Amino acid sequence: MHSLSLGIYAHWRKPGAAASLKALLTELSAHPIDVLLEEHAATIVGVDGYPLDELYDRVDLIIAFGGDGTLLRLVRDLRGKLKPVMGINFGSLGFLTCFGGPEYAVAAKAIATGDYRIDDRTLLEASVERKGEVIFSQLGLNDVVVSRGDRSRLVRLDLYIESNHLTQYNADGLIIATSTGSTAYSLSAGGPIVVPSSGVFVVTPICPHVLTNRSVIVSNKSTLRLIPNGGRQHISFSVDGQDCVQLRTTTDTVIVRPASQHLPLLLPKNLSFADILGSKLRWSGSAI
Repeated sequence: MHSLSLGIYAHWRKPGAAASLKALLTELSAHPIDVLLEEHAATIVGVDGYPLDELYDRVDLIIAFGGDGTLLRLVRDLRGKLKPVMGINFGSLGFLTCFGGPEYAVAAKAIATGDYRIDDRTLLEASVERKGEVIFSQLGLNDVVVSRGDRSRLVRLDLYIESNHLTQYNADGLIIATSTGSTAYSLSAGGPIVVPSSGVFVVTPICPHVLTNRSVIVSNKSTLRLIPNGGRQHISFSVDGQDCVQLRTTTDTVIVRPASQHLPLLLPKNLSFADILGSKLRWSGSAI
């Protein structure tokens, strides 16, 4: 019988990472699970590790060990090769890393017994076209952000949904978020909270000059095009807060479309989205 093979990708530079990872490995060792570590994570606990691509080929599922940002980096670094991922946070409960530390025994038992649910999360594919040629492309779980550079000037951005012009934004920038990403930067910018299974993209302006510019919800089957409206603008582009690309305002177009891949995210079986919101946003349900 094939034993479960598990890979660990960790935020190995985070303070306390070594002690937390050793504690997790101790709990995993109590179960019939083959555990392999990504090479950087392996260095902090003194064992042999594997490059991420090789680790991916050897395992059945992957733990993103750190915080929500660690899971987002894993999605980026896997470059579209996605297996079931469990997020384990060695801080507080996260929106994505919902098995929280230091109760690693719970997570280890869930992995060994299959006591979890699989939440299929939509991904977006974001690209930058320059004179008709794609110069950058990346998958994202949370969002795409197009914003002003280091100058305190509004940027002008035309948004098209399919071939239809929606509006021109005069703002600090624009966020295009998945349902999963609605609780990230988009929420901070005044966007709505969207249940992850809703099947939508959320378009949220950042500090719009026109006060009636508000978040717009569109189908996540749509292709969105964002075109800088000329001028000597300094505009940056990023996916999930990762690598930043400087846009040329006279030639570049940002295209966001649904990705063909989905992320199988492993979550505690009895933890609902309402539970996560209550914990992260400190919703008490009372008037005070």
